[in-house]
Amino acid sequence: MEIAGTAALVTGGASGLGAATARRLAADDVRVVLVDLQDDLGDAVADQVGGAYVHADVTDTEQVQAAVDAATEMGPLRILVNCAGVAPPARTLNRDGEPHDLRQFERVIAINLVGTFNCIRLAAVAMAQTEPLDDNERGAIVNAASVAAFDGQIGQSAYSASKGGIVGMTLPIARDLSSIGVRVNTIAPGIMDTPMLAGLPDAAKESLGQQVLFPKRLGTTAEFADLAHLLITHSYVNGETVRMDGGIRMAPK
Repeated sequence: MEIAGTAALVTGGASGLGAATARRLAADDVRVVLVDLQDDLGDAVADQVGGAYVHADVTDTEQVQAAVDAATEMGPLRILVNCAGVAPPARTLNRDGEPHDLRQFERVIAINLVGTFNCIRLAAVAMAQTEPLDDNERGAIVNAASVAAFDGQIGQSAYSASKGGIVGMTLPIARDLSSIGVRVNTIAPGIMDTPMLAGLPDAAKESLGQQVLFPKRLGTTAEFADLAHLLITHSYVNGETVRMDGGIRMAPK
């Protein structure tokens, strides 16, 4: 799919995987609208990529619609990359025998899973209104799941459930949106060097990297962005979830 001159919506675009993807798309002359709640970072990245930043909660329909509208003003909206997410750890029963806080579980599901679907459904409306390209293609959606969807660790019940939900809905949504010529794929990253790991000392990061089959290091945001770019532009990849993890299979903890 030719993407130069099109518009893209990238959630979680103020940092990490989203910011790297925004930069990669902008390098191909894509006008990017970043969706996030980190205003200072969002404005800075938007300035870097020549795009726009919209403060929006991905679970809020009106706020996401405003971001979609902002993207359509910049060009035909053909790209959505869903990177917004949270990952607070909590065991089903903690060491004191207390149950997992239900509101925290619901919050993780709401942001990671429901928020991803909310952005997809609203962006799809705008994509359906664009002029079709070759093979009647109108757009491409890439979601960020996690290897936790397949081998979640202790304390990741909420996170794994949310990411497993993203994996589970990838194919049916791809089938739903095939009628308008929009492809849907998902990336399941392994241990990535993102702001989620920012608080860890270098020694701890190196130890995590040694758990990877090969290469023995953390994944980079640029590598995620490259794969997202491939899935967006490769018109014959659809309904797929790709593990990008260096071959790691996560241990229980």
